[in-house]
Amino acid sequence: MFYREAGDFKTSYTADNQTFPIAFDRYGYFLVLLVGLGVVPFIINDYWANSILIPFLIYAIAAIGLNILTGYCGQVSLGTGGFMAVGAYTSYKLMTAFPWMDMVTITLLSGVMTAMVGLAFGLPSLRIKGFYLAVATLAAQFFLVWMFNKVPWFYNYSASGQISAPERTLFGYAVTGPNAESWVKYVFCFILVFVLAWAARNLTRGSIGRQWMAIRDMDIAAEIIGVNPMRAKLTAFAVSSFYVGIAGALLFTVYLGAVEVGEAYGILKSFLVLFMIIIGGLGSIFGSFIGAAFMVILPVVLRNVMSDGLGWDTALATHFEFAIVGALIMFFLIVEPHGLARLWSLAKEKLRRWPFPY
Repeated sequence: MFYREAGDFKTSYTADNQTFPIAFDRYGYFLVLLVGLGVVPFIINDYWANSILIPFLIYAIAAIGLNILTGYCGQVSLGTGGFMAVGAYTSYKLMTAFPWMDMVTITLLSGVMTAMVGLAFGLPSLRIKGFYLAVATLAAQFFLVWMFNKVPWFYNYSASGQISAPERTLFGYAVTGPNAESWVKYVFCFILVFVLAWAARNLTRGSIGRQWMAIRDMDIAAEIIGVNPMRAKLTAFAVSSFYVGIAGALLFTVYLGAVEVGEAYGILKSFLVLFMIIIGGLGSIFGSFIGAAFMVILPVVLRNVMSDGLGWDTALATHFEFAIVGALIMFFLIVEPHGLARLWSLAKEKLRRWPFPY
């Protein structure tokens, strides 16, 4: 079999501790990067970019952020949509106040501002946990949406209350605005996803990630062995909010272009990202990608099959879409609570031990 460790020797601690210990995995990883940057931008059309690839990449960032908080640190959050709104409105204020600022700086500063807000709303996690923390973050969701709706300064006193992204260029190519090409937006999101996923993977494998997982497994025991619960929980909230804020900024500037906070960043957005990490797998960076792909691609497939293929009414197709997705979430919670990432991990282990899989 081709999926083997035989002959793949490690001569240093760094090599033994690498993310992909099997050469086949490393080659597959580099192949994905090569195809994603060297092939896909030249062959995709507007439909594939705007309906599948760009939303998948943006939601993957949001799923990674929530997975850091919930999957790795064990802090339940239902305020993802509100924190994404913070990133979106921060990017809007930066784009309108500083026309000379580039999109990379705007996006990163939006994440930093969201991290600061996440720190403030993460303070209750020092005293409460579980269901009570979920309720506290849900209150943050409604408060943030209410604030962005009711304070005209955030949307520059627009009569409609809607915000629109001005055009911004990067290396001479429009990234936002009506003149932005789909492949440019895709490449911009792809590079950000690669950098952020690489950073998250290294964070979760390092000392900070081990502290998060110790708090998740048993916070009292973690404190006894020297883990600072306050620092671990607040860093998890800050890093998670940073990722979610970047996703919210990209969703507004690159994908939608114009949003109204109640519609684009409501409570349904929080549940959508939560479902992604449940289906993909809690405590798994790869699971965040699987969950994002599942929740982005499945509705598109169902919509095309029921509306275009079967000729159903759009409203009826939408109701069936919600029902099918909900049934699948229940199925995964019952059959495999650890998500699709766990199934993928088991399949790889069986392949490594073939013909004697356990």
